[in-house]
Amino acid sequence: MKTILDVRNVSKIYQSAAQALTVLDQVSFSVTAGDTVAITGPSGSGKTTLLGLCAGLDQASNGTVALNDMDLGVLSEDQRAALRNQHVGFIFQNFQLLSTLTALENVMVPLELRGIRNAGEQAMELLDKVGLSARASHYPIQLSGGEQQRVSLARAFSNQPDILFADEPTGNLDTETSEKIVRLIFDLNKAAGTTLIIVTHDLELAAKANRTIKLKGGVIISDSAVNYV
Repeated sequence: MKTILDVRNVSKIYQSAAQALTVLDQVSFSVTAGDTVAITGPSGSGKTTLLGLCAGLDQASNGTVALNDMDLGVLSEDQRAALRNQHVGFIFQNFQLLSTLTALENVMVPLELRGIRNAGEQAMELLDKVGLSARASHYPIQLSGGEQQRVSLARAFSNQPDILFADEPTGNLDTETSEKIVRLIFDLNKAAGTTLIIVTHDLELAAKANRTIKLKGGVIISDSAVNYV
């Protein structure tokens, strides 16, 4: 199987006037295409920082990150943005929907950026998959938290990503809504054959992935896979 993400000896150091703060220290792992991986650990362990580096939203202080065989460290900001638009989907804890656009328009944005002609039709199909076609004309403020996250899910899958990064996707949701969102994430992911990387402090959510990488103090303290029969 193809390696879609390869992280080698990655460190992230923030330099202040007083001292250097090492958030990640010599982190290495690789992910096979189609795998589902949970990244867990206490607050401040470097989970979200690592996700940002893997997705090319930030650059490592040391080491290399290769996404889909592309070394992110040698790409310009515009090139990394183009790579994300072509290969990457995102789900965030705070949804990050555009408040001035309807649910349908939010899902259409990535499609239109790729020059898809029937963007509206495809976006409506995606909203239907997450059970929100009836809410297509509603703005984010008119939607519940769970509905907003379902819109962000539809948007995340709109560019048929090779890899999906989810940062605490249930962090702002109640238990019942969280369970529905988690089922949707894994169902959509399985149907699309997408690689899934989830940052979460929710151990029940992490257990649904077939591999868990645990961080503490910026280093990997365990990396375990579940072998399903």
